Amino acid sequence: MFHHKQPYRPIYPQRPPPPTAASQEKTSFTFKLSDEQQIILADILNSGNYRPIQVPYTIAAAETDECKISIYTSGKCLVQGKAARDFIQFVLEPKVLGQVGVGYEETLNPEQYDPHIGVDESGKGDYFGPLAIAAAYADKELAKKMLAIGVRDSKNISSDKRILELALQIRKMLGKRFSVVAIGAQAYNRLYWKMKNVNLVLAWGHARAIENILANVPECPRAISDQFGHKHLIEKALMGKGRKIILQQRHKAEADVAVAAASILAREAFLLGLRKMHEQYHLRFPKGASTQVIEAAKELVEKNGANVLLQTAKCHFKTSDVVLGPGGIKKLMAEAVKDKQN
Repeated sequence: MFHHKQPYRPIYPQRPPPPTAASQEKTSFTFKLSDEQQIILADILNSGNYRPIQVPYTIAAAETDECKISIYTSGKCLVQGKAARDFIQFVLEPKVLGQVGVGYEETLNPEQYDPHIGVDESGKGDYFGPLAIAAAYADKELAKKMLAIGVRDSKNISSDKRILELALQIRKMLGKRFSVVAIGAQAYNRLYWKMKNVNLVLAWGHARAIENILANVPECPRAISDQFGHKHLIEKALMGKGRKIILQQRHKAEADVAVAAASILAREAFLLGLRKMHEQYHLRFPKGASTQVIEAAKELVEKNGANVLLQTAKCHFKTSDVVLGPGGIKKLMAEAVKDKQN
């Protein structure tokens, strides 16, 4: 079945129609891509969903019925056409740039440029190291600056070195308008055994980070975080000034630049926590909860005794039972609580 397409407006119409919001929408966008991003986008354009075209001075160029994409040898990417915004929103930003809002001039996500706090955490799924929760403030000026330096969700940044570089830039940019709550293994285990719920520990950390920023930016109207558990967990944990702020939870909240900045700051704190442990114990501390982590934990216990896990690991992970045997960590925690009471 053939679908009738609306004809294009003539180049020189005899009676030009009055301008409308739709006709004035921007249909041409330019991006500067890294070498890695050029390769990723070129692979996408060669996937078969796009028609290859010849454009001078490009390494790849393709089109659809309503969009044309060109990657120039200079690293510049030009997206043109009626469907340019759709291509940027659904392909370029999530699959290549790893962030939302670039090239849209505040039209796609205008709330991103309003004053708000973004909150995110790192280390929740890692057996070793701290649980780090960070909050970052953004307004129109700061959001633009953060996007300009490449701030995006830390999970889309594979290089630890790049995380540390960006975190340094973010901290300098924000001054006192960020907060990091790093819950070391010992404090984490104490909180978990008291609360019996990871989401409660997260809510406590989110609330502290938000409150710390509100002390310096008391007029901030709202805070955004990724969705976990129930929103009331954070609202209940908030105290004093924190109760005056509107809390929003979203799936994929890291698309917001303030949340993305917070994710980078939290990742930095987690990485620095692992580095400090390495310097103290002179052993490797792999990320995650893999077989490599189990091997490293066994080596750590062999050299330092079982109690060392209380100082270095999130002991409620099943990894602890693999390393110490079933029930081993509970005995350790019971002894630790008893020693503290005495």
